[in-house]
Amino acid sequence: MRGLAEGLGVAPAEVSSPTFTLVQEYRGGRVPLVHVDLYRLNDPREIDDLGLEEIGADAVLSIEWADKLPRPPREAIRVRIEHAGEHERRIHSER
Repeated sequence: MRGLAEGLGVAPAEVSSPTFTLVQEYRGGRVPLVHVDLYRLNDPREIDDLGLEEIGADAVLSIEWADKLPRPPREAIRVRIEHAGEHERRIHSER
């Protein structure tokens, strides 16, 4: 998350991973960054109630636990990060 924020011009020190926050917005970069963590949600209706399409309309929307989404947002880019060694990661992206 911090790397994405830094790439958008948000100071990495401003980015945190709060345990109980579902939606966290970061401003100050080129575009707003909205971090959504769906870990604690299990009911698709709760996820629909978040209004992710509206939240992400003018922002970069980063969703953790996106496999819980009833359907991905339009124009979504799926990014998967996997361990490739002690200090290495492999990044896959697809539309």
